[in-house]
Amino acid sequence: MASLLFAFLFPSLSWEQAAGCALLLILFNTLILPWLEIDVSKQPASGPVLDKAGGLILYPTIVLVLILLYRHYLYVAAAAWAMMALGDGMATVAGEAVCRPLTTGGHAEMWRRGLAAALPWNRRKTRAGFLTFVVAGTMGAYVLSRWIASAIPPGKTLMVCAAAALLCGVIESLPLALDDNITVPLMAGAFLFCAFLVERSALDSNLPYLRRRIGLAIAVNLALAVLAYALKAASRSGAICGFWLGTAIYLGYGYKSFILLCAFVVLGSATTRLGFAKKAARGVAERRSGARSWREALANLLAAACLAILVITTHHEPAFLIALVAALAEAAGDTVSSEIGQWVSDRAYLITTFKPVRAGEDGGVSLAGTVAGFAASAAIVGLGLGLGLCGPYRFAGPAIAWGAAVAGNLLDSFLGATFERRGLATNGMVNFAGTSIAGGLALGLALHLGL
Repeated sequence: MASLLFAFLFPSLSWEQAAGCALLLILFNTLILPWLEIDVSKQPASGPVLDKAGGLILYPTIVLVLILLYRHYLYVAAAAWAMMALGDGMATVAGEAVCRPLTTGGHAEMWRRGLAAALPWNRRKTRAGFLTFVVAGTMGAYVLSRWIASAIPPGKTLMVCAAAALLCGVIESLPLALDDNITVPLMAGAFLFCAFLVERSALDSNLPYLRRRIGLAIAVNLALAVLAYALKAASRSGAICGFWLGTAIYLGYGYKSFILLCAFVVLGSATTRLGFAKKAARGVAERRSGARSWREALANLLAAACLAILVITTHHEPAFLIALVAALAEAAGDTVSSEIGQWVSDRAYLITTFKPVRAGEDGGVSLAGTVAGFAASAAIVGLGLGLGLCGPYRFAGPAIAWGAAVAGNLLDSFLGATFERRGLATNGMVNFAGTSIAGGLALGLALHLGL
């Protein structure tokens, strides 16, 4: 946590100098601390213990990544750093403190037992640790954001930081094998960046459209959720989750964004059914006869739903529309590539080594599946272009959306071959990462080009 003091220098540093500080921190951790025989390695909530070198390098490397990602918004990098350092660090201290035995009784003991109680979703995390993360993360992010970007209204800064801390507190407390020094700062940075772009004036300007859309959004999505459940294209949980996500996407740009969602659903459902018996015989068919649950719905559509809401709550509508198209194009490409690849051949190749593996293996790719996936992404982008969702320029927006979707698709396979095969991430986490990165990459490029 002491290294967080570097962040207070950000107002007087360029992003290149801030990145240089992060590199110095990496050198200090890799050269000086081992010489002093100080072990700061960390054990995640579950999964293998990081070795000393890994623990020393990971933390400053994530700081460097934050600075590079948000080089023109260093207050975002600093606030996300605070979430990782103060929130995570103080949560560990608080969790250990409440678990120590007390010699006193009465109300103090009752309070301690209440705070020491385990969280319902993770028995290895305490209420005290979760609450401390939220409070410490909020205050740390708020102080650094105000220090670096004092022009942002304090009320908005506090609200954004508190929401980010609550989100990251949940993420940190989940029983994930992936180290929270990766998940917490990356999610914090993405959330903070987008949330700081939200403006009340943008929402006010869209209210006339929203009053007309909301009734249609609810009615149409309710009907489709019931139909999907009746046709066994979605489980009950998948239909309910799909209703809420579909409603959010409809609100983003009305029937046009919803048509894009429907195109993804049709492509995914059609290719899932294609050669289903053959895939079932190989043991690679979707479970529940292809019916999607809430996990699949969230993994594929949560990023798109968030981007759709940001379309109507920020003054960067074209950029977020391009990001929305990219996220749905990546989801379509990933689904189609998997289903077609598993149908055409029982052999795939690991994307990291090109070693032959059985079709359906995590990280496995095939020529037929890859080509089909790229074509599916292109089809979604082409539809988005026809609907006017790819920005004011005819070629830049579609190129960005398709390129980001392809990059997200390839990264999805890479994460499957590395993190998922080692048990550090689930398929849902990998799919969510793919759509999020596709949307984030498209958003960054669109904002950079002023679209």
